[in-house]
Amino acid sequence: MKNRRDFLKTAALSAIGVAAAPALNAAVRDGVPTLHSAAVRDGVPASGFAFAGMTKDGAEQIQADLLKNLPEIVREDYLARQEKAREWMLKSNIDALFVEGGNNLGYFTNTAWWSSERVFGFLLSPHAEMVWICPAFEKARAEEVIEYGKDIRVWHEHESPYSIFADYLKSIGKPGGKIGVDPNARSFVNEGIRRAGGAQVVDGSVITENTRAVKTAKEIQLMDVANRITKLAFKKGFAQLHEGMTTGEFSKIVSQAHTDMGVLGGGGPLFGTNAAFPHGTKFIKTLEQGDVVLVDGGCSLKGYKSDVTRTAILGKPSDELKKVFETVWNAQQAAFKAIHNGAICGDVDAAARKEMAKGGYGADYEYFTHRLGHGIGTEGHEFPYLVRNNKLKMTTGMTFTNEPGLYLYGKFGVRIEDSLVVTDNGCKILGGMPCLSMDNILSDSL
Repeated sequence: MKNRRDFLKTAALSAIGVAAAPALNAAVRDGVPTLHSAAVRDGVPASGFAFAGMTKDGAEQIQADLLKNLPEIVREDYLARQEKAREWMLKSNIDALFVEGGNNLGYFTNTAWWSSERVFGFLLSPHAEMVWICPAFEKARAEEVIEYGKDIRVWHEHESPYSIFADYLKSIGKPGGKIGVDPNARSFVNEGIRRAGGAQVVDGSVITENTRAVKTAKEIQLMDVANRITKLAFKKGFAQLHEGMTTGEFSKIVSQAHTDMGVLGGGGPLFGTNAAFPHGTKFIKTLEQGDVVLVDGGCSLKGYKSDVTRTAILGKPSDELKKVFETVWNAQQAAFKAIHNGAICGDVDAAARKEMAKGGYGADYEYFTHRLGHGIGTEGHEFPYLVRNNKLKMTTGMTFTNEPGLYLYGKFGVRIEDSLVVTDNGCKILGGMPCLSMDNILSDSL
């Protein structure tokens, strides 16, 4: 790690390294996949190229390297998810789970279905096979796309779908039992089941969130590669910063870099004073000398998300910016050190805030205005959360973002964000390329 003097060394944006990008392959350490550099030939990685000036052939090469031998989520994985959900139902004394259209429908069954006023979804129980609820006129279409469960119970347009829920509980020997409803279900669905009677409606998040929170090795590998792609795309964008640049111009470069590597993704830049708004502002600003450039973005790879933020400077930073950047960097490092199997989520947030206080910015929300991080997986933001008073214990395989930031309205904002996976003895940054200093915000470290 750099000493304080080296850490505070800065340069114009062109000095940010744009080194050759190593090819990647997966291995496993502490129960999670890791990425390693490809073999070196003639002093550079076998697939090495200058990313900033990447040619079409280069983009195709990195796409091939990154996307080679990626795992597929297959039938056995979906069945394992369903079985894990059943285990959580038994632990929670819930008789069935209802999931309608949305992320959880795809997560548990690989089924994509549009959401409308007509109720469609599945009921899963530890006491019976999966059952689907479907509008009668959609049954033929449902049979085409449903891979798990053949029992499709239909309702006609003049009928209420909600009577099916009570009848279902009777059929599995649990009349008047508890149905946990997907937390992403629309409120009218909850109310419809409740008003129909014959079932106790309870929050199903204890099932869905705990099933999804701990990722498998396949899921971690996909997220590892997704985050690597986003970081490489950011690196290309940062290498092309120039005075007068618009946010749209920067976004287009990053979006195209993602596309060139075989995924859909992007990055939203904030320039100068606009960077003090953590999620942006209505004001439009072009890039000027001395502006910070805060970029937050990600991509989706086979349904798994990346989430990355970096803050750079065009030109020479002020002493105040150096101090803020160092404080944020220290906060992120403190959080990384606090993370391990068994760590308390709220304690990790506190570790970052302690460093903010040491830097003179307080341990509360005055300048570090948001929680430290969130879970990530098939959704960009999901359970669990690194936030004050969260007593949840981390488990190996959970994935989070670590994204401390300081925001000085009228001046600038600084945030550094990496996604990570909890390991037995610590954590691993997904996609590598951690921020090492202000002039090395996307290092070549894995």
